[in-house]
Amino acid sequence: MVVPELRPWRAARPHVVRVADAVRPRLARVAATVRPRLARVVTAAGPRIARPVAWPGTWPKTWRFTVVAAATGMALAAGAVTAAGPWDSTGQRTAERDRAVALGAVRGTDHGGTRGNAGTPPRGPRAAPSAPSVLAGLGGAATARSAPGGKALAGILTPLLKAPELGRHSAVVVDVSTGGELYAQGSGDALTPASTTKIVTAAAVLTALGPDHRLTTRTTFEPDTKEVILVGGGDPTLTAREKNDTGSASLRDLAGRTAAALAERGVREVTLSYDTTLYPGGDRHPIGINPNIATVTPLMADEARVDDSVSGPANRVADPAADAARKFGEFLKAHGVKATPPGPSKSTTRAGTLATVSSPPLATLVERMLTNSDNDLAEALARHTAIATGERADFAGAAAALRTRLAELRVPLEGTVLKDGSGLDRNNRLTARLLTALLVKSADPARPELRSVLTGLPVAGFTGTLTGRYADGAAGLVRAKTGTLTGVNTLAGTVVDEEGRLLAFAFLATGTSDPTAAQTALDRAATALAACGCR
Repeated sequence: MVVPELRPWRAARPHVVRVADAVRPRLARVAATVRPRLARVVTAAGPRIARPVAWPGTWPKTWRFTVVAAATGMALAAGAVTAAGPWDSTGQRTAERDRAVALGAVRGTDHGGTRGNAGTPPRGPRAAPSAPSVLAGLGGAATARSAPGGKALAGILTPLLKAPELGRHSAVVVDVSTGGELYAQGSGDALTPASTTKIVTAAAVLTALGPDHRLTTRTTFEPDTKEVILVGGGDPTLTAREKNDTGSASLRDLAGRTAAALAERGVREVTLSYDTTLYPGGDRHPIGINPNIATVTPLMADEARVDDSVSGPANRVADPAADAARKFGEFLKAHGVKATPPGPSKSTTRAGTLATVSSPPLATLVERMLTNSDNDLAEALARHTAIATGERADFAGAAAALRTRLAELRVPLEGTVLKDGSGLDRNNRLTARLLTALLVKSADPARPELRSVLTGLPVAGFTGTLTGRYADGAAGLVRAKTGTLTGVNTLAGTVVDEEGRLLAFAFLATGTSDPTAAQTALDRAATALAACGCR
C-alpha cells in the first residue's frame, strides 16, 4: 500500500531536514555525555526498584525502556536548547539581544546635538557596547550596600563638575530607595532645563490622565448636509503611512471604517471638513518655524513631516491639519467615497460619530516622548494636561496645568518657571532638586502610574538620544533624559553604582560654549557615579 505524502509535509520537509541536520551533531554530543551517567543510575537503582514488584522478570525491561525514553527526551531537549542558542551569561538568546539592539537603533533622535553622536541612527544593526547583565530594581537592590557617602561623592563629582566647559551649573544626587540627598551643588538654582523639561511633562500628564488613557481621532457625520468632519484628537502620532510598525492610530484605518459606516447609510458622496477646535489657542511655538517642531495643532499625521523620518529634526508641512484632511480624502476615495476638497469646520452636537481610531496607551506615548525627545508629542501631552486640569489648551494654559499637577505630587517648586512642555523655550527654569524629586517619585511603589517616566529614559549606549554615547563608559548603567539648546547642556536620570545602589541625578549647565565638550563632561560625571563605591 502506498501512503500519499501530505501536502503540508511536502512544503515543510525541506525546513525540517535543515533543522535536523543542524541539530543532529549537538544531539549526538549530548547523548554521548549523558549515556554513561544514565547507565550508572540504571545499574545502581534497578535492583532496588525491581524488588517490590509483584511480577518478576517484567520490571527490569520496563525500567530500561523508561530510562531510555527519559534519556532520549533529555537529549532532545538539550539539543533543542543548544540549537536555539547561542546564549549569553544572563540566559538570553544572543540572537534576541542582537535583534533588540537592531530595533533600538532606529528609534533614536537628535535634539540639537551633532549627527555623529545623536540624530536618527543608522537603520541597520550596530554593535552593542558591553553592559552588566543585571541592573538593580527601581527601589534599589535588596542586597546592595548602604548609599554612597556624601564626602566621598563630593570628592569625585566636584572636580568633574568644575570643568570650565560646563559654565554655570547645578547638580543633585539622590538615593532612590530612601529619597535622601547624597550630593548637592547649587541645587536650588533654577536654570534653563532644555529637554529635561519633558520629565516634568511626563509626570504631570500621567498624574492627570493615568497610564492607560488613549488619544482618539474620530469622524462625525451631519446627515442633513452629508458632511463628514475629521475631528482632531490631539494625537501627533497618528500616521498616514502604509507601514505602521509602532501601533499608532492609522488615518488609513479611520478612512476604511468611515467608508464602511457611510456605506451602511447608502452614502457615497460627501462634503469633507476638519475640526481643530480642541486647541483654541495659538499654534506656533515661540521659537517660530523650526525643524524641531511642527505647528501645534490637534490634527496632524506623522508629526507633519515631509520625509519618512519618525524622530529628530525634519522639515514640516505649513498646515498640518489641512494636509492630514487632504490625505484622509484620498483614502476615502480609495474606498469608493467621493469627497470635496477639505475645509475647516466644527463638529456640532447634531453630528453622530462614524468611526474612531485611538493611540497606544499614554504610558507608551510618554516613553516615546522621553526616549526620542519628541517635541511634538511633548506639546500635545502638555495640552492634554491642560484640558484635564480645566485650563485653556494653549502654551500658557498648559504651563499652568503642569505646575498644578506638580503641586499635587508635592515636589519642590521654588524657582520653577514653565513656558512650554518640550523645553524648547529658553525661558523655562527648573532646579536639579525638582528633577531628582520627580525621578524618585516615579520609582515610588505607591505611584505605579508614574513608572513610564523611568522606563522611557534613554539607555546609555543603546537607545534614543543616548545611543551614540557612553560607548567607553557606563553603557547600560545610566538611563537619562538629555537636554541641548545653544549654550545649555543638561542630563537627568538614574544610575546603578558599583555596589548595586540605584541613584537619581540631575546635572544642569548653562553658559556652555562648546556643546560637545559640555556633553562629554556631563557624561563623565554620570560615568563616575556608575563606577563609584564611595563608601
